[in-house]
Amino acid sequence: MVTIWWGVLGLLLGGYFALAGYDYGVGMLLPAISRDEPGQRRVLGAVGPFFLANEVWLVAAVGVLFGAFPHLEGRVFAGAYVLVVLLLLGLVTFTAAVQLRSRHPEGNRRGWTFAIAAGALVTAVSWGLFLGNLVHGLPLDAQGRPVDDVLALFNPYAALWGLGFVALFCLQGLVFLAVRGPVEIAGRVRRLTRSFLAPVGVFLVIATAWGAFSVSHVSWAALAVVAIAFAAYLTVLFGLRRPRLALPAVMLLSACPALLVGVLRFPVVLASGTGYQLTVDQAATTPDMAAVIGWFAAPALLVLVAVQWLTWRAHRRPVDEKSLLHF
Repeated sequence: MVTIWWGVLGLLLGGYFALAGYDYGVGMLLPAISRDEPGQRRVLGAVGPFFLANEVWLVAAVGVLFGAFPHLEGRVFAGAYVLVVLLLLGLVTFTAAVQLRSRHPEGNRRGWTFAIAAGALVTAVSWGLFLGNLVHGLPLDAQGRPVDDVLALFNPYAALWGLGFVALFCLQGLVFLAVRGPVEIAGRVRRLTRSFLAPVGVFLVIATAWGAFSVSHVSWAALAVVAIAFAAYLTVLFGLRRPRLALPAVMLLSACPALLVGVLRFPVVLASGTGYQLTVDQAATTPDMAAVIGWFAAPALLVLVAVQWLTWRAHRRPVDEKSLLHF
């Protein structure tokens, strides 16, 4: 049962990165993709129908983490509290700016556009730093308590992940716009897409090689996830002329880092450089509580997947001048 719940948590986090990654990518590149107000509104309109639904996957994942793995939640949030605060600031800024930007038709929206790009950038970097530290090992002492050195969270390996996530989400956002973005930005989107392919490839190669020498006791499942990530990248690389093929591939690629963290040392789910380890059984709640959570989680997960699929079906066509713009 514990392993099933761990799989559910991985499914929710993977779904969140696969879906919300293009939100942050579009947000970071909004000023570069279109400089006039009608164009920027149509760019935001491309992600508008999916925007809030994509964030729900993170809310559901945090709910499962708190309910099914309370001991893991305490250790992770205590060990990376600075990154959690930065992540929340980025998420709140980005989400609020997207929804408030078009509230006043006659107002100056450049400030909101800047807030969208800045919030998305902080969110992407924070997620990269956070997951990079989980791969490298959180700065915890031998008893699992956070160390006093805050700068340890910004180690070179985690910084590589922070930069890599910026490139990855930008690439995902551009491929998404190639499918659903307005026609007038298609040429600019293609040029920007080609410019982000190399940084993402470099990130994958360096992060994999560096991790191979610095991370011990890697599971076979982790090697499979890495292979899937490279296969997805190659699909994007050679499938850009068919954006509807490249989009699922880049979404899978964005989900792979979260999946990698989950299976990297399994059944160990949290490790530090000092030798501290927390297994999935130690992190889990009691069986009775897990059973209670299951009564609510299973129907909620089905509803979440169904609503997401119906939303995609209803808004699968590119944005044009006649489209209803949510933001």
